[in-house]
Amino acid sequence: MSAKVTLDYSLEVFETLLGEASRMVTRRYDNLDEAPTFAGLSPAEVASWFDEPLPDKEMDPQELLQQVDTQVMKNATLNISPHFHAYVNTGGTQISIIAELLASAVNQNLGKWHLSPIMCEIEKRVIRWCADLIDYSSSAGGVLVSGGSAANLAGLTVARNIVFENQAVRDKGLFGLAPMIVYTSTEVHGCVDKSIEQLGIGMSNLRKIPTDNDNKIDLNVLTDQIQQDKADGLQPFCLIGNAGTVNSGAIDPLDKLADIAAEHKLWFHIDGAYGGLAGALEEIRSLYKGLERADSIAIDFHKWLYQPFEAGCVLVKSWDELERTYYKTASYLSTDDQSDNRFDFNKYNFQLSRNAKALKIWMSFKAYGADRIKNAIRNDIELTRYLEA
Repeated sequence: MSAKVTLDYSLEVFETLLGEASRMVTRRYDNLDEAPTFAGLSPAEVASWFDEPLPDKEMDPQELLQQVDTQVMKNATLNISPHFHAYVNTGGTQISIIAELLASAVNQNLGKWHLSPIMCEIEKRVIRWCADLIDYSSSAGGVLVSGGSAANLAGLTVARNIVFENQAVRDKGLFGLAPMIVYTSTEVHGCVDKSIEQLGIGMSNLRKIPTDNDNKIDLNVLTDQIQQDKADGLQPFCLIGNAGTVNSGAIDPLDKLADIAAEHKLWFHIDGAYGGLAGALEEIRSLYKGLERADSIAIDFHKWLYQPFEAGCVLVKSWDELERTYYKTASYLSTDDQSDNRFDFNKYNFQLSRNAKALKIWMSFKAYGADRIKNAIRNDIELTRYLEA
């Protein structure tokens, strides 16, 4: 028998490395007000730093950390800076940095409850808190995903599988069915296009409705298009509303869209990845009237919940709809006790192995409280109005 093979350092060395990594983080956060947000390096220069063959031999971990500090930490684009205003990024929170370290340390897999009982229950609670925050259904189900793109794909997958459940779409696919039509505005995020392609619906069946002068969907054009598609023998089945478009932050008239969806028996999905969480503010909640009527909602926690990447969420009216969309049996998943009503997340989403995204969100809610988070969102809106003035 050969000597024990391990990739672990001694606990003493590990503690030293953790301490140095912690100091690297605090050094990076020091003087953020003065640090340039972009290092100004060329692609060729950065690529040259990492242009080396696969290393066969080990490197001293202290030297490795020094390389990471010099090349990565000191040259990273500082979306953690108060001066970073590009795109729709947030800087993360310090408690989330700690949470990510802790989650990585215990390396939980949320595929099955017994593989991660604590993290499974924490994620369920985060889903409930998210629904409560934006005044969505108290019985909502949901899953944490990589971001808004994955959340929109998940919501549209549920829409397709539930609306066409009687046509056995999970077994037979789309073959033999009349074209499925999805409606949204021309301001919709590009991930919806990709989702429509991946779901086999086809871009020719995505109706992008023009917008008005406020970049909100034109309701008259929308209703005319739905009626025309029905007359042509097509199958309108899903309507997507925007709760904050990427280009301008426009919020579609969600309540009126919900009325149209109900009238034509359409699944009502809301892309709230950008602005959905601002619906937590009572003073602007009227702008989000109708959000509570959505069949599914995409949310991005790494936007207005200030989480480090990645952290998205899909919410649906009930856990049952997620299970009917995703659940598949497999012998390798039936090896643990099921007599205690344990909750296996693999039944409710596409992934089996999945990391513990919920810990940083749960810890953020606990550390800061919903009121403080709302005040941060409120402050962002006030800053926007200041810049607009």
